[in-house]
Amino acid sequence: MTIDFAHSAADTLGVEWEIALVDSQSAELRSVAQEVLDGVKAAAGHHPEEEHPRVTQELLTNTVEIVTGVHTSVADARAELAETLAEVRGITDPLGVELYCAGSHPFAAPTSQPVTDKERYAKLIDRTQWWGRQMVIYGVHVHVGIDAAAKALPIVDGLINYQPHLLALSASSPYWGGDDTGYASQRSLMFQQLPTGGLPFHFDQWGEYEKYVADMMHTGVVDELNEIRWDVRPVPRFGTVEMRICDGLDSLHDVAAITALTQCLVSDMSAQLDAGRHIPVMNPWFRVENKWRAARYGLDAIIILDSAGHEQLVTEHLADELTRLSPTARRLGCEDELASVWDIVTGGAGYQRQRATAGQHGGDLREVVLENTRRLRQS
Repeated sequence: MTIDFAHSAADTLGVEWEIALVDSQSAELRSVAQEVLDGVKAAAGHHPEEEHPRVTQELLTNTVEIVTGVHTSVADARAELAETLAEVRGITDPLGVELYCAGSHPFAAPTSQPVTDKERYAKLIDRTQWWGRQMVIYGVHVHVGIDAAAKALPIVDGLINYQPHLLALSASSPYWGGDDTGYASQRSLMFQQLPTGGLPFHFDQWGEYEKYVADMMHTGVVDELNEIRWDVRPVPRFGTVEMRICDGLDSLHDVAAITALTQCLVSDMSAQLDAGRHIPVMNPWFRVENKWRAARYGLDAIIILDSAGHEQLVTEHLADELTRLSPTARRLGCEDELASVWDIVTGGAGYQRQRATAGQHGGDLREVVLENTRRLRQS
């Protein structure tokens, strides 16, 4: 099986932001995605059967996804997201619906959420059963363009080395079905239960990846390439590597920060490969442990840095990496956005804010949702 990797300009980027629709009073999830999609299409003058280019369907009818086009700068991607949010609010505000984004909804009953009426979603639920019906989760995905197919798999490995940093910064799903799980990111551990979710495998050559995909299709595990839903994956049709690690983020500020960090990491790795250096591949058991530590402890995780087993507090290593990546950010024009990553550390990640809000309101998780919607509206 041959999988062609499309030409893509280096360091270009695109963002996908999954947004939940909640009642502005009760904070319950509202299954009005179709009304929102129909509304934004009509407002933009699109035919009802035509897909909106920037607002799309997701698995659940309480969710829409906001996507950008291809950009060269984080600032431009952020501006497009802001414009699309305004379009969506033009439909949701009259409905009494607010926009919410975190790794999970803190008190919704996971198995009670209606699924979008599409064959591929029905097939997913039929195959995965209870696990598939649990997917009341929301994330942020960042694509970065790769200028050579040979770089794609090494950069996938490289981004997995930074999975604990990205997950700790974005972790925002401590609650599940009304309970505090004790984790910073319940979402990341739920999603990896799907057959093709979770950490990617390591492949030394592109042909090994092609063989893997051929095996998955031959045995009926997947019908299409995009059904392989790893935390980081190559996307051959776009010529990108896609970072899918992050929990949902509740502000444009944080989305821009994570986007800048991802773009800088990929650009730096690409430059290392151009210089003839290799991207370290961590032992698979350390990759698994790092993901668990970040999901459990968030910004307090002590992470494994390399296959020799050296360890460091994730925020300490992150501080060093932000300094190291500053010249890359300067070159890409995202210096401010990269620096704002540290705002998440000093101001608290989503899981920390959620627990603080719940504590201030006697454990009322409705207030957790409403505080999130206010942050998103103000961002």
